[in-house]
Amino acid sequence: MLNLVLISDTHGLHDQLQLPPGDAILHAGDVSSRGTEKEIIAFLEWFGNLDYQYKIFVAGNHDFFFENNSKEKITTMIPPSVTYLNDSGTTIAGVKIWGSPITPWFFDWAFNRQRGTKIKQHWDLIPADTDILITHGPAHGILDKTNTGVAAGCEELLKKIDESNLKLHLSGHIHEGYGERIVNGVRYINASVLDIRYRQVNAPVTLAFDLE
Repeated sequence: MLNLVLISDTHGLHDQLQLPPGDAILHAGDVSSRGTEKEIIAFLEWFGNLDYQYKIFVAGNHDFFFENNSKEKITTMIPPSVTYLNDSGTTIAGVKIWGSPITPWFFDWAFNRQRGTKIKQHWDLIPADTDILITHGPAHGILDKTNTGVAAGCEELLKKIDESNLKLHLSGHIHEGYGERIVNGVRYINASVLDIRYRQVNAPVTLAFDLE
């Protein structure tokens, strides 16, 4: 049993959070507002000092630093206690986790890819035996509706999840989509802690995760 704390879209306001205890904290991206190195350093210092056994995050479309800098530079900045996932995976307590920052194209933000074949290339990398998937953006039609009523999630991502044996999909990106749904046996959680006006109004999501 893993007690998870799930957050997303802190946008530099991470120090306003009241975090519950747990074994692991998972962050689904947009750790910064403008993606500057100064913002990223501040986030990593905070995240690295949190009192969790496992600390895992992906970047988001605001986090330009992670797209614009080399893997070598980024690696030197990540605290030893933190795992950064970028179309990559890790295993904790027997739970297989995959993470990706990719979102459908929207005004040329970080990690944007065109819908269809371009974005599908990233989802094709997700191993079939993944237990928990962390992507910055939601799947199409699930916790992805904007304040104008547009379903902004990724169609190709939903197809990939439907083909998998996934147990949990964590996302953020669409602040208005905060919440939880179970669809076809998969637990979907949008853990955006900020609302559309970038006010910290949503609580971190807690979940007791059991592979069984």
